[in-house]
Amino acid sequence: MNDRSLQMMMQETDRDIHISDSLPNNNEDMVEAFRKLLLLHGHLPSKHGDHNTLRRFLKMRDFDLEKSKDAFLNYIKWRVDSKVDFISQTFKFEEYGEVKKHYPHGFHKVDKTGRPIYIERLGMADLTAFLKATTIDRYVKYHIKEQEKTLRFRYPACSIAADKHVSSTTTILDVSGIGMSNFSKPARSLFMEIQKIDSNYYPETLHRLFVVNASSGFRMLWLALKTFLDARTLAKVQVLGPNYLGELLEAIDPSNLPTFLGGNCTCSDHGGCLFSDEGPWNDPDIKKKIQEPSTIGDADSESMDKVSENAPANQKESTGKIMITLEKYAALKTAVKDSQKRIEMLEISLHETKKVLNGLAEIIEPNQPIDKCKPV
Repeated sequence: MNDRSLQMMMQETDRDIHISDSLPNNNEDMVEAFRKLLLLHGHLPSKHGDHNTLRRFLKMRDFDLEKSKDAFLNYIKWRVDSKVDFISQTFKFEEYGEVKKHYPHGFHKVDKTGRPIYIERLGMADLTAFLKATTIDRYVKYHIKEQEKTLRFRYPACSIAADKHVSSTTTILDVSGIGMSNFSKPARSLFMEIQKIDSNYYPETLHRLFVVNASSGFRMLWLALKTFLDARTLAKVQVLGPNYLGELLEAIDPSNLPTFLGGNCTCSDHGGCLFSDEGPWNDPDIKKKIQEPSTIGDADSESMDKVSENAPANQKESTGKIMITLEKYAALKTAVKDSQKRIEMLEISLHETKKVLNGLAEIIEPNQPIDKCKPV
C-alpha cells in the first residue's frame, strides 16, 4: 500500500466520522454518538459520563464530536489535577459569613421557568476587606464547591419542583457604582480565574445573565470584560441601566425577587435574601427524593448504557447506524495502523536487500568479463 492509498483510506475514515455526513442531526442521537466515541477510546469515566454532562460539552462545541471530546478530556484532567471531588466533599469555607458581608452573593429561589436564581451585588463589594477575610485561592475552591452543589443538588431539586429537566441558572449582577477603577489587579485575577473555570469546566449552565444598574462607567468596563467571554455566553447577557425592573419581572415573579432589586422578598428569617440560599433544594419533601450531593449525578448514567426497549423504532435505527459508523471508524483506524506497520517492515527489508546487492557488486569485477567461447 503506497502513501496515496493510505491518504485515501484516512479521507474515507474522516468522511465516516464527520457529523454532517454520517451522524443523525437529532441532539439526543448526538449525545449517544459522543458517548460511544468516548467509550471507544476508553475516555468515559462512569462518574462524570452522564447524559446531561455530555450534552453540555457537545453544545459547548456546537456538536462537533472531536472538539467536544478534547473539551471533555480537558475537563476530566482538570478535575483530577484540581482534586475537585476532594474539594466538593471536604473543603470547609469557614469564612463564609464574613466573605458574604464584603461580597454579597448567593442563590435565591427560582425564576418563572423553575431555574435557580443566582445574585451578586458587585456594587457593594469591598475587595480590600474581602481579601482580608479570605484569599483568591480559597474563594476559587469555594466557588468550585458551589458549582458542584448546583449540578448535583440544586438542579435536581429544581427539576423535581418544576416537573421538568432544569440544568441552567438565571443570574443577576447588580453593578451599581462599578466602573474602570474597580477593575484592579486582584479583581482581574479573580474574574479571569472564575471565568475560565465556568467556561471550560461548567459550560452551558448559564441560561440568562441580567446586568442591572449599569452606568456609563460600567459600560466602558464592559467593553474590556467582553473580550474574556465567548460568543455563546455573550448572547445570553443583557446589560441594563437603572430602569431594569420590567425586564426582570418578565422572567422572575416579584415574590421570588429581593426587595433591593424591586421585588417583594426579604428573607428576614434568614438574615437577608443572599444569606438564605432559599429554593426547592431546601424543601424537606424534595430532599427526601434526592440522594446526598456527593453521590448524585446530573442523571442516571446507567440508563444510557442501552437503548430503551420502549424507544421509538426510528430512534433505535439511528442508534444502530451510529454504532455501525463508530465500529467502521475503529476498524479503519486499525487497518491503517496495520498497513503502516507493513510498509515499515517492507522498507526495512528493502534496505537490507540493497545492502546485500551492494556487497555483491563489490565482489564482481565488471572489467573482467567471462569468455564463454574459451574451452575449459
